[in-house]
Amino acid sequence: MKTGPDREVLTVYPYRSACPKSIWRNLITSARNEIVFAGYTNYFLWLEHPNLAKVLKRKAEQGCKIRFLIGDPDSEVTRRREEVENVPLTVSTRIRITLSEIEQVRNVPGIEARFGDEHIAMSVFRFDSEMLVTPHLAKLVGHDSPMMHLRRYQDDGLFDRFGYHASELWSNGRDVWAEEPRKPAESASSG
Repeated sequence: MKTGPDREVLTVYPYRSACPKSIWRNLITSARNEIVFAGYTNYFLWLEHPNLAKVLKRKAEQGCKIRFLIGDPDSEVTRRREEVENVPLTVSTRIRITLSEIEQVRNVPGIEARFGDEHIAMSVFRFDSEMLVTPHLAKLVGHDSPMMHLRRYQDDGLFDRFGYHASELWSNGRDVWAEEPRKPAESASSG
């Protein structure tokens, strides 16, 4: 049994893609208070978890706060990352997949989305007292980078430090939906 500062590390995967889908599904379904998806694109979530939008809507209706922090598809940071990765499924396309998917939950109280460019090199996914953290390695896409599964056991441990990081990024983010123009039906009814 671990007793040192590494006790918060439950598992380490050499690749994010090596983490079983069941881990993700269990973390998503068991979270009661807070879920944070702070991956630069988050697009893999929609591909690997059928009906995720419905699951998140139900969780939000039960009081779970859900946050998406994603990269801006039109930013210079995104453009530079596309040059580094040099893959057909570009970073901006992957972000737009997420933007399209979260549109389904746009008006659900408790679900928020922000743009941020500062988390391009690390993804943090929080599910109450558990977390999946992916430090992105040079020239690799997220699924080819390593991932740690953490559980909070102490103050100021790894979990709290990565949690603080995600909170800071969130506080500096820009509301995804505030930047979009209103739909015609909304404009007509507000006049």
